[in-house]
Amino acid sequence: MNDSPHGIRMIDVGGKPTSLRTARASARLVARPDTVARIQNGTLEKGDAIAAARIAGIMAAKRTSDLVPLCHPLPLEAVELAVSFPDDATVLVEAVVRTTARTGVEMEALVAASAAALTVYDMSKSIDPDMVICQVRLEEKTGGVHGDYRRTASP
Repeated sequence: MNDSPHGIRMIDVGGKPTSLRTARASARLVARPDTVARIQNGTLEKGDAIAAARIAGIMAAKRTSDLVPLCHPLPLEAVELAVSFPDDATVLVEAVVRTTARTGVEMEALVAASAAALTVYDMSKSIDPDMVICQVRLEEKTGGVHGDYRRTASP
């Protein structure tokens, strides 16, 4: 029964089969090259932003249903965070999340990547307030009734 005047509801996944599901999402933080160098070298005043970002991403993935109202709480089997530097002005955060459940983990991966990027921003904002977090996006997912998805090109 959905008595909400706007049709907002949590989807009933009770009849869906349980299957292995994975999702990989990414987020980019664009900053001045000297800021990115300090992030990469772990020489920020607040400490090691990469280690903090990994912890933040894992914690955020585990709390996704508390942050996004219509997400189901999921028993996560793995959350992996990777931080790389594709050029001298970019920090790339990637999150991979895995579960065996009745619904996917796309939101958990997106929240993990976002929280990790926000953590790097927080730890760097005193030296570079012009930083930009951008391109938070799903890169790929596997499992579920809609099948696999892989981003084919950058927008």
